[in-house]
Amino acid sequence: MRRVLTREFTGLLSDARRVTLKLAGAGLVAQLSVAATVVIADGLRKRRSAEHSAPDDDPLVATVRGNTVTTYTYGQDLYDDMIAAIDGAQDYVYLASYIWKGDDVGQAVKDAVVRAADRGVLVCLVFDGFANLVVSSEFKSFPSSVHLLKFPVLRSRLPVIDIRRTGRDHRKILVVDGAVGFVGGYNIGSLYAKSWRDTHLRIEGPGVWELQNSFVDFWNRHRGTRKPELPDSGSSHWDAAVHAARNEPSRLIYPVRALYLEAIDRALHRVWITQGYFIPDAEILQALLHAAGRGVDVKVIMPERSNHVLADIVARYYWTELLRGGVEVYLYQDVMVHAKTATVDGAWSTIGTANIDRLSLRGNYEINLELIDPDQAAHMEEIFSRDLERCRQMTMGEWSKRPFHYRVIERVLQPLEPFL
Repeated sequence: MRRVLTREFTGLLSDARRVTLKLAGAGLVAQLSVAATVVIADGLRKRRSAEHSAPDDDPLVATVRGNTVTTYTYGQDLYDDMIAAIDGAQDYVYLASYIWKGDDVGQAVKDAVVRAADRGVLVCLVFDGFANLVVSSEFKSFPSSVHLLKFPVLRSRLPVIDIRRTGRDHRKILVVDGAVGFVGGYNIGSLYAKSWRDTHLRIEGPGVWELQNSFVDFWNRHRGTRKPELPDSGSSHWDAAVHAARNEPSRLIYPVRALYLEAIDRALHRVWITQGYFIPDAEILQALLHAAGRGVDVKVIMPERSNHVLADIVARYYWTELLRGGVEVYLYQDVMVHAKTATVDGAWSTIGTANIDRLSLRGNYEINLELIDPDQAAHMEEIFSRDLERCRQMTMGEWSKRPFHYRVIERVLQPLEPFL
């Protein structure tokens, strides 16, 4: 009898496993079908949409503890100054870009680094292989005088997932002669020059070391044997007013997330955040809700429609909780806002490459500068206030009236969050 019961129990377990696998498979198929439908529909919408121009506001300049900090919100101004810096290089140019388009702007930057190499400047370039798969091989070829590190699409031959090998190189850094550095959200390309609203910094002074050290560490760790080892200089400056937080998957280090959590936790008056892709994890979500609950003015700007429709839908899954908790949500109109910035209480700011989402905060190589300075914070608040004029506010009343099928799509696609 015991053997019979055991066989029956084993059979029931086997049947349960088969049913579970079938349900999981059906759920995955439904999820992928919904995702594909949404992406196709969004692609058709983009074809019909007219292209708008980003606001061409002038850069803002602040002095932060012996550093001159310039904040850009218009891409063409940034690219002009990047090229001018490269053309002035005497010793070395270190440039990393997640995306480097083979268009007019991309070619202008490429020509500048080739000119630098031709006159004897050490030029080291990094771009992400996966992000640039659609860029022509011809454009991605450089003269032998340029040292190029193409961060590979696949970095493990083993058929297992190694978290240390899954992150993309999402950084955007330029350092020239240790004297000037650039960092922020702008990739390199004509689209970003005039049609996207992003934020980037130029820093001149001792804080440049923060960017240079990030590039050098990454280069030396991933360069292989055929590329030059870059000098690791160390720094005599211990100035907390300018600090780089660097996410490094190969070392399982992700300080950018902690940067946000600590700043939000300290807030007494206001937390103003601008993000291209805003999908907060449980801790950041609760930190924002707790801040709003204690009377802090918490505002988040994100695009009405970004270039990644699935990220938009997953982000909206959290709007109900945010709006009910007193967090104000503002949707940037007409153009894509791609900035990764925040400012708190007129004292603290961060500008960098990391989005508030899983890929940036727990997956990719990222870098955000933290600046503790009232003048820089005032500039970030000025930029945020300007952006608010180009936004519409999402209210709980409007959000609660969205169509039922929107709610279904949000719930079906929310499990994709770990991949966004």
